Amino acid sequence: MIDLRGIETFYWVATLGGFRAAAEQLHASQPAISQRIQQLEEALGVRLFDRDTRGVRLTVRGQALLTHAERMLQLRQDMLRAAREQDGIAGRLTLGVAETIVQTWLPALLERVHSTFPNLLLEIEVDTTAVMRAHLLARQVDLAFLMGPLDDAQVENLPLCQYPLTWVASPRMAQTLGPEPVPLARIGEHPIITYPASSKPHQALRQMLLRAGVPAPQMYGSASLSTTVHMVQAGMGVGVVAPAILARELAEGQLQLLEVTGQALPELVFTASWRRGSDSHVAAAIARLAVQVANGLTTDSNF
Repeated sequence: MIDLRGIETFYWVATLGGFRAAAEQLHASQPAISQRIQQLEEALGVRLFDRDTRGVRLTVRGQALLTHAERMLQLRQDMLRAAREQDGIAGRLTLGVAETIVQTWLPALLERVHSTFPNLLLEIEVDTTAVMRAHLLARQVDLAFLMGPLDDAQVENLPLCQYPLTWVASPRMAQTLGPEPVPLARIGEHPIITYPASSKPHQALRQMLLRAGVPAPQMYGSASLSTTVHMVQAGMGVGVVAPAILARELAEGQLQLLEVTGQALPELVFTASWRRGSDSHVAAAIARLAVQVANGLTTDSNF
């Protein structure tokens, strides 16, 4: 077993050039220093020093391992310094976020992050899941809140929240469609306005319409939810979105929910996803905080 004390002893013997100097530095006896080096050599299976009457010299293997010893000791110092700090999480983190989350609980998360980790600076990118996945794998974002999970060996996923989807239309379009429940085939006679073509909801919706006998569904996909909502308000088609983002439009009567016969719409399932690695602890901490915020707001707001 490799002992960190042995690694520290190895470092000081190599740096100071002798067992006696290392013993003074570490406030230990010279036999104790010799014993630690012997135990470390046995654990590693290599000779670290050549010994002769003139002193000790690093072997070739010892020279190669000295860099690793320095890194391990630096990591220990970093860990101790972080433990002493009131807030060990600092620096900058790039966060990719789906717009549904931007329009629901992201502001609450940002407040929580600022109060919990005041030395951490977040940079926010809002985009589609397809783009965020590519950016995450390319290390252009550190953490992503997207429709997941991402099936990749390099990625860690943590369930965040889920939202139901619903059919929605302007009052004028609702009158055109006729009495509810509206048959799915009738809905398919009009353009469908929803999430981008690359998204899971768009693809699932297209399959639903095809199974309902709509031969060539006319679908408009948009990465901007505000654009989608404006298009539906203008009567350009029937929308499929999460009602969680439509509180004002529904309350003011600009849009109304539709009851449609046929297969139930899928839900939006979001995960916090980040790349595994030695430097991923900050992303993991923010992801866990996001789970708390998302679950708390979901329960309180009946989303």
